[in-house]
Amino acid sequence: MKTVFQKPRSLSDTPTHYCPGCTHGIVHRLVAEAIDELGIEGRTIGIAPVGCSVSAYNYFNNDMVQAPHGRAPAVATGIKRSVKDSVVFTYQGDGDLAAIGTAETVHAATRGENITVIFINNAIYGMTGGQMAPTTLEGQVTQTTPYGRDASIAGNPIRVSEMLATLDGPGYIERVAVDSPAHVRAAKKAIKKAFETQIKGKGFSLIEVISTCPTNWGLSPGDAMVWLRENMIPHYPLGVFVDWEKEENDG
Repeated sequence: MKTVFQKPRSLSDTPTHYCPGCTHGIVHRLVAEAIDELGIEGRTIGIAPVGCSVSAYNYFNNDMVQAPHGRAPAVATGIKRSVKDSVVFTYQGDGDLAAIGTAETVHAATRGENITVIFINNAIYGMTGGQMAPTTLEGQVTQTTPYGRDASIAGNPIRVSEMLATLDGPGYIERVAVDSPAHVRAAKKAIKKAFETQIKGKGFSLIEVISTCPTNWGLSPGDAMVWLRENMIPHYPLGVFVDWEKEENDG
């Protein structure tokens, strides 16, 4: 019998520990599929920082390094510059990347470091109990905003992809979602292109994945997908923000 679908080689046999409805598992699979299809498992190095994303090192068969909170782009920069033939990616949540790690992310991007960042945006701090994150929507209820985020006090949600797209260093930036089969397929294509951007030496690449956190949102997995579509995607529109290939063709 012909095998038409199977677990990627780059994904380990570790049973998932994520909460029901969490989309980390989907993104893990897409990253692993991209690594397999590009044939880069033997030279890929992943960086897992702090938060739910720290557990990424359990799920990939390639080499993994743990970084301090927010410092994954800095660690990735050091590894990429030291092991030039490696393919280096970070796997980061919004609390990690867009809060304590903002400086590392911005400066790695503006330098055009030839690394790939997988950025999970679920609009909340997950592992530490559901506090407000930099990406939490205005009016969104969290453990630290029980009456909803008030922009006059906490500021506005950060649109990371748009912010980084103003810099000269990035080669590829795209925002995707994993709430439907069509969006999952598009996310897979984007993640693969981000790795290809690095392999071709085109600079910093980042894929922002709009994701769910049913547990801390206080919703069922199904309702969380609906909330994502109705609230997150309108504020964080999907699409390509920087594309080195398009710029070269247009130029």
